[in-house]
Amino acid sequence: MPSKVEARKSDIHGNGVFAIAPIKKGERVVEYKGERRTHAEVDADVSGDVDSGHTFLFTLNDKYVIDANYGGNKARWMNHSCKPNCEAVIEEHDGKNRKKDRVFIEAIRNIKPGEELTYNYGITLEEKHTAKLKKIWACRCGAKNCTGTMLQPKR
Repeated sequence: MPSKVEARKSDIHGNGVFAIAPIKKGERVVEYKGERRTHAEVDADVSGDVDSGHTFLFTLNDKYVIDANYGGNKARWMNHSCKPNCEAVIEEHDGKNRKKDRVFIEAIRNIKPGEELTYNYGITLEEKHTAKLKKIWACRCGAKNCTGTMLQPKR
């Protein structure tokens, strides 16, 4: 089955992923792929950190992260939005091997060809959300309800 999306330049930020065919609400659009690494391995690497604001890391579960810097696909180019048209869905493996869990991006509404696909990154940080961190993790989605940051409110 041919892909309904392609990666190209985005007005939101750098690259983005766009629909090239109609996508129905509830449809799985793409799997977020990359190397499964432990949180400790990722923390020891330079592939993504809190001070850069640029990362291809997706927290899979308490033990593993999907690092799309290694073996990633076009899903890594999907941008954050405060008014997304997609959501990330984690599918747990039937067995106990959490390394086999997967992430899929699904449409939460019908999407027309030409629309950029976005989801809420849900970034949570333990440290205080300072002005510096909010600037690093600035949101550029342009939605009317934009919070100005990709960081989720502290609970």
